[in-house]
Amino acid sequence: MSLATPISRAAICLAGWLGLLPGLDRAWAEPSAVAGEFAAHLKQNFQEAQARHQSAPADADAAWKFGRACFDLADIATNKTQRAAFAEPGIAACQQAISRQSNSAPAHYYLGMNLGQLAQTKGLSALRLVSRMEREFARARDLDEGLDWAGPDRNLGLLYRDAPALASVGSRRKARKHLEQAVKLAPQYPENRLNLIEAYVKWGELQNARRELAALDQAWPGARTNLVGVAWTGSWADWESRLNKLRKKIGASPKPLGAPHQKN
Repeated sequence: MSLATPISRAAICLAGWLGLLPGLDRAWAEPSAVAGEFAAHLKQNFQEAQARHQSAPADADAAWKFGRACFDLADIATNKTQRAAFAEPGIAACQQAISRQSNSAPAHYYLGMNLGQLAQTKGLSALRLVSRMEREFARARDLDEGLDWAGPDRNLGLLYRDAPALASVGSRRKARKHLEQAVKLAPQYPENRLNLIEAYVKWGELQNARRELAALDQAWPGARTNLVGVAWTGSWADWESRLNKLRKKIGASPKPLGAPHQKN
């Protein structure tokens, strides 16, 4: 199952959550027409989801969808105050959805995502939220492992990869398991292989990184054909920037990846 408010969700690495790095390093450094259109799209989604949630406060689906919209705007926030202002109502909405429908995989998933956004505003005190994120992503995975292009495994993998091993939940073994599982479940989704390649580079496993890069090159044109429209512009900007950086790190030559397509 995939939920189609596409955004570069798993670019919320734990280093970003702990305030050690920017959360989402968009490829555009300055405002542009494309970036403005993307932001306008997210704001419209937020307003529509907020209106549905307010008109039907007992509707669990409307609640988690509002939580998802909160995450999406928090993900492009320019400061901690703004990020928290979207993450906190997102957390409340997802908790409300869970109270009414405890087996809602999206509610648990977006609760974890919004907790991640809130953690990004907390500095080192974010470590206290890590176990909650782990629990929500694990619960979402138990309920629907295919959610958001294998999002639960993807986020668990990043959590275990980037968290400290001594003071938190960090574990290379667990990170490998979940990042590889995300690729197995949704190999056509570029984010999953990018995360795995970045992990292999971090661990010094360049042969594995090159193997996965070759597989990503094969899947890239198909993803460019299928993941189209303004809703995907943020993801593609992020993915292309990360791919170029990975090529430089592992000494791979650029491949013809196909031209972007736009939805009519």
